[in-house]
Amino acid sequence: MNIENLWIEYSETKDKELKKKLIEYYVSLVKIVAGRMYNFYGSKIEYDDLLGYGILGLIDSIDKFDITKNIKFETYAQIRIKGAIIDNIRKLDWIPRSLRKKSKDLQNAISLLENRLGRTPNNYEISEHLNITIKELELLMSDMSTFNVSSLEEFLISGGDYSNNISQDNSTPEGAFEKKEIERLLANSIDSLSKNEKKVISLYYYDELTYKEIGHVMELSESRISQIHSKSILKIRNHLEKNGVGRRL
Repeated sequence: MNIENLWIEYSETKDKELKKKLIEYYVSLVKIVAGRMYNFYGSKIEYDDLLGYGILGLIDSIDKFDITKNIKFETYAQIRIKGAIIDNIRKLDWIPRSLRKKSKDLQNAISLLENRLGRTPNNYEISEHLNITIKELELLMSDMSTFNVSSLEEFLISGGDYSNNISQDNSTPEGAFEKKEIERLLANSIDSLSKNEKKVISLYYYDELTYKEIGHVMELSESRISQIHSKSILKIRNHLEKNGVGRRL
C-alpha cells in the first residue's frame, strides 16, 4: 500500500496497525529534526531523549492531521515534532530562572532604548542601561544562545505553546490572511537588522548551519556568532510583539 492509500485508509478506520505503519514511515523525519536540534541542545540532553520527544510529536501529528486540508504532512509534522521536543525540554527546566529573567530584562532594555533613541541601541548603550560591563553583556548573550534556539517559525506559529495552538488551516480566508500578515511582519523585522545580524539569521535558519560553521563563513568566533544571534532574536521578538505577535513569550 502506498503512503497516499495508507493515509486514506487510516483516516477512515483509525486502525492501530495502520497508525503504526505511518509512524514507521515517518520516523526518519523525527531523526532529521532531532539531529538538527541536538546540535544546540546536545550539551544538555541525550539524542535518544530528543528522539523520544520527537516521536511523541509525530504521533500527535498523525492523530490530528486532516488529509482533506491542502497541507503537506511533512511540513505540518515538522513543526509539531520540534514543538514537542522543545515543550519537553522546557519541562526539564534546566534553564536557570535567573537566566530567564536576565533574558527578559535584556529584551525589555532593547525595546525601551529603541523607543527612546529611535534606532537600534548598540551594545555600549545596552550595557550602560543595564548597569553591566560590555563583557558581562556579551557573556549574557552567549549564555542565552541555547535559550533562544526556538526557531522563528515555532515562535510565530505557537506563541510559546507548541501543544495547543498550531493551526493547520490556512485554507480559510482568515487563516491565509493571518499567515501573510505574519510573513510580512517577519520580513520587516529581519529588514530592520544590521547586515551581520541578517547574515547570521539567514545562515542559521535558511541554510541551517551551526554557530561554528557560521563563524567560519563570517570569520568570527562561535561565541560572537551566538551573541549576534541572541541579540537578533530579541530585536525580532520586540518588533513582532509590538505588532501583536507572540505576546505571551
